[in-house]
Amino acid sequence: MADKIQEIQKRVQAAREDIIQFMLEIVEIPSMDSQLKDVGERIAKEMNKLGFDEVRFDKMGNIMGRIGNGKRVIVYDSHVDTVGIGDPHEWQWDPFKGKIEDGILYARGACDEKGSTPGMIYGLAMARDLGLLDGWTAYYFGNMEEWCDGIAPNTFVEVDPKVKPDFVVIGEPTKMLVYRGHKGRLEMKVTAKGKSAHAASNHLGDNAVYKLLPVIAGIRDLEPKLGDHDFLGHGKITVSDLHVKTPSINAVPDEAVIFIDRRMTFGETKEVVKKQVEDLIPAEFKDSVKLEELFYDEPSYTGFVFPVDKYFPAWALEADHPLVKAGQEARAKIGLPEAASSKWNFSTNGIYWAGKAGIPSIGFGPGDEETAHTVRDSVSLEDMVKATEFYAILPSLIK
Repeated sequence: MADKIQEIQKRVQAAREDIIQFMLEIVEIPSMDSQLKDVGERIAKEMNKLGFDEVRFDKMGNIMGRIGNGKRVIVYDSHVDTVGIGDPHEWQWDPFKGKIEDGILYARGACDEKGSTPGMIYGLAMARDLGLLDGWTAYYFGNMEEWCDGIAPNTFVEVDPKVKPDFVVIGEPTKMLVYRGHKGRLEMKVTAKGKSAHAASNHLGDNAVYKLLPVIAGIRDLEPKLGDHDFLGHGKITVSDLHVKTPSINAVPDEAVIFIDRRMTFGETKEVVKKQVEDLIPAEFKDSVKLEELFYDEPSYTGFVFPVDKYFPAWALEADHPLVKAGQEARAKIGLPEAASSKWNFSTNGIYWAGKAGIPSIGFGPGDEETAHTVRDSVSLEDMVKATEFYAILPSLIK
């Protein structure tokens, strides 16, 4: 194994410039709003160059590549869509061409999550060439995730290619640590109905906004009462958006809607979480203020629709799970400093792989999630290249 690792490291260094150039090219291709076609074609080109056995788009429009046809199946999951750039005036450089400063690439998607794609693809090809994928079927799965966590892996298992893997590695940023879980989430909205009237005669109306004020205040004050867990941490709740319907800015609004992002830790059920919010609605407003779970049924860019509710369960593997141990061993063998396994604060496709489908999953990727969705979106190019070694060696260490 030591000889194999030395050979992997030698090959990674020989391919360093190709890996970096590939990364620069995929961040330069916008893939906002789950529009993956262009970046998917560029990724497909690289997999074909490296001799993947199968390279294609699935029905949803995700890009996948396969190596091998063994009995054990592993998926390397990297979402390659990104959020938008927000206010372009906040960027001091082109968010897609980016900039490199002190070995750090700053660009939209550098951290979240295109940074894991080059290492995964090159790592799998190197593992194949060195016989480290014997007995495996290995997939690279470049997918859309930003607007609905878990929908892409859900289709992977249930629609196309209808494969339930034995293990999954999620490439979301982990600071080159092994991550083994994160909180779940329930997305909800509360809709208040009122009665419109001219603002000059507001006494004739019923202001829908005012009906939500006690609910908003209750949500603000609710967090200390939420559940806690020694590994996943404390539950979270946030009013994340507000919409008002009104005939004009000189009228009483007849509808107001708030959207709620509720991060769930272990021990918190969907039913309890919903009741916590419902209990915040004053008794006198029960008939006109309603709580609903959110539902996702937006078509992908190919027109494919896969309806799912926006409930995402919490998940975690134990520190001594064989996949976690293999990840920790891989880190050690490629020379990364000893560090305990950890968790994400945000949510990933793990909510489906591990949370719903029960497939053992870990995370490993370059970058720090704190830069995700910001104008500091960035990744260390050294770590991005180094991650290739991890992805190459990992399958051979899974017991």
